[in-house]
Amino acid sequence: MARKFLIILAVSMFLLSAAGLSSAAQFANPDLLVDAETVAKNISKSDWVVVDCRELKKYAEGHIPGAISLGDRCKKVFRDATARVYRDTGKYEKMLSKVGIGNDTHVVFYHGDFKDLPDATVGFWVMEYLGHDKVHLLNGGVDAWRKAGNRLDKKPSKKAPSKFVAKKMNNDAYASTAEILQIATNKKKGVQLIDSRTDKEFDGKDCRAVRCGHIPNVTMNVSHKDTVVQQADPKTKKNNPTGYLSPDVLEAKFGKLDRNKRTIGYCQTGTRSTLTYLELRLMGFKNAANWDESWRVWGSHYADYPVEAPNGEQWYNFAKTNKSITDLEKKVKKLEEALAKKK
Repeated sequence: MARKFLIILAVSMFLLSAAGLSSAAQFANPDLLVDAETVAKNISKSDWVVVDCRELKKYAEGHIPGAISLGDRCKKVFRDATARVYRDTGKYEKMLSKVGIGNDTHVVFYHGDFKDLPDATVGFWVMEYLGHDKVHLLNGGVDAWRKAGNRLDKKPSKKAPSKFVAKKMNNDAYASTAEILQIATNKKKGVQLIDSRTDKEFDGKDCRAVRCGHIPNVTMNVSHKDTVVQQADPKTKKNNPTGYLSPDVLEAKFGKLDRNKRTIGYCQTGTRSTLTYLELRLMGFKNAANWDESWRVWGSHYADYPVEAPNGEQWYNFAKTNKSITDLEKKVKKLEEALAKKK
């Protein structure tokens, strides 16, 4: 009887899998991602704008035909010189209208290699912060486009100007340092805080500010590199992150979190954590946010903000850095002297 039950169960599982109803995770908001076929089908339409988020040089070397460039990497274009989002929405309205993005425009951001992925997600996050509800990411970026058998183009593309107005700001998508301070000091509870940096940054071993470590009451540390599909490098045989997002990978990383609670991602400059923001949105988190200022601001204050680390609060080693600079200067001087003798 038990054997018969197992056979029936196995057959049932096979039939469910064949019908596309397997137990594999699925995105709650799959429309936030698009594939190469969707881009090819819509890129020539007036109400679709595809944005290449790489630097202008890479765009000129070859981009998706019909895609536009904003003149620089998206993480620079969409934020000020301090890597903070512009609070003056007029800057965005002028820029977006000029490149053909209106309130009814579907906007697709794409990247090149994995390092470019946070550029595209910065664009995604800012557009949602501005209240735009038709923003997408090309899953896999240029690689996905090429693997689908499509070519690249070197001819720059432009769209006719449109009219973009930030009518309703999505302030829930924005987390301030003041809010993080409330979480760190137990004045605001019930918020899930995700540190998107590497484990060495989290522990304070990789020091990128005056003070190093992590925020007290952080819920989890999940590096943005570990939230995407991993692919073996044919040369090193080691797994490297790609630019592809998978529901199974994200479920493994964030599946235990409460999707109904406010959930905030942060990193060093609020760049990598925009990828976390997109991932949370894909998974259906009801109140996802990105901490714009992140560790660069928090770790630059001496006493205002509490810091935690496994071995106590860490500090940037200025003496070691100054010594390294001095040693480098001596090496350069010796090299210059050697070159002068040869002349």
